[in-house]
Amino acid sequence: MRPCITFSTTPRTPAPYKTGLGILTGLLVFVCSAQAEDWNTWLGPRRDCSSSEKFEPWKGNPKVEWKIPVGEGHSSPVVANGRVYLHTRVKGKEAEELAAYDAATGKTAWTTSYPRGPFQSVFGFGPRGTPTVANGKIFTFGVTGILSCFNEADGKILWQHDTLTQFNAANLFFGASCSPLLYKDKVIVQVGGQGASLVAFNTGDGAVAWKSLNDKATYSSPILCDLMGATSLFALTQQGLVCLDPETGKQFWKYPLVDRLNESSTTPILLGETILASSVTFGSVGIKLDEGRQYIQSWKNGSLTCYFATPVPVGKDHVYMVTGGLLPPPESHLHCVDIKTGKILWTKKKVGQYHASLIKGANNRLLMLEDTGHLTLIEPDGKEYKELSRSKVCAHTWAHPAAANARIFLRDDKDLLCVNLGQ
Repeated sequence: MRPCITFSTTPRTPAPYKTGLGILTGLLVFVCSAQAEDWNTWLGPRRDCSSSEKFEPWKGNPKVEWKIPVGEGHSSPVVANGRVYLHTRVKGKEAEELAAYDAATGKTAWTTSYPRGPFQSVFGFGPRGTPTVANGKIFTFGVTGILSCFNEADGKILWQHDTLTQFNAANLFFGASCSPLLYKDKVIVQVGGQGASLVAFNTGDGAVAWKSLNDKATYSSPILCDLMGATSLFALTQQGLVCLDPETGKQFWKYPLVDRLNESSTTPILLGETILASSVTFGSVGIKLDEGRQYIQSWKNGSLTCYFATPVPVGKDHVYMVTGGLLPPPESHLHCVDIKTGKILWTKKKVGQYHASLIKGANNRLLMLEDTGHLTLIEPDGKEYKELSRSKVCAHTWAHPAAANARIFLRDDKDLLCVNLGQ
């Protein structure tokens, strides 16, 4: 199939993108923007790995429009209002920084750093959680549990909380990894303290709005879902999958999804009317709600051991899942799974080592970024694996890419890149 040609987008497109696209008029690229849309938080604007971009097959080598060196970390880039934001460690220091870059050129707009406590890990010293941008503010959660609120325009720090110290919570072995979740005028993170497993802060002044549960934290991030006529918050703690009222923190129920190694890292997702949650030793489970907003186990599959790749629903019947194991050598496998039963329909082996990220486009096609730096375009099919295009786009990466305004933004171990696959 011939790649589509990107021309001007809707009036919502920030000015820097219009300028960049004007220069590239007539270039064959791999995406069409059905509607210009930012990628302003973890897993995209709906926090479900879905994009408004239409992904089309590409040919030839990837076009890297710009590449810049950045600090250490596994935090993913986000895109909002013509800028790319990235949270990293300050080289050689016990400090972290948030940097803003022009999305069209990669030029630095501002950088703001702050000190943190000591942290070491066999998998790097940088932050893991991904920033959230909304209403002129940016929220980050650092690897030592520092929650920060920045002014989007100039990077000024508006307020901060050292949450692990404030709520007497122990850090995780690989560091705090939750990506902040916005709900109305609240920002919610998983802290893991006694009486403060999850904590909501007012976005305006940082005051504590509510705190809930005694569960220790995991590496997972919470989501919001509209089910049974109400909005509920779902989070994966060390003690299970919990369902809370995002207004008050009141617990509705807890399903005992317990990982033997406390390594739950995937984000729960909504599959129609089913919540899917997974961990590397437990496997995966599908949960439905009854009329009283209590849970019913729909299915469980112990072989679907997602490590830290979040599953992606494709159509009404299928969900694509990347699983991994802990035994050497590390290998990840891609599965097409029946949403109603949890049955594996087919498997594509060795799609990465520990990890591969998935993004679903507006035309239902999937982009998969392996931790080896290979980007693949997949045509969904319930019977077999169908690969349309594949390219090496970056070095080793565990960060999730961002799809926005006809570009892919990604970071590897050393650089932040803006990629346009075309010819």
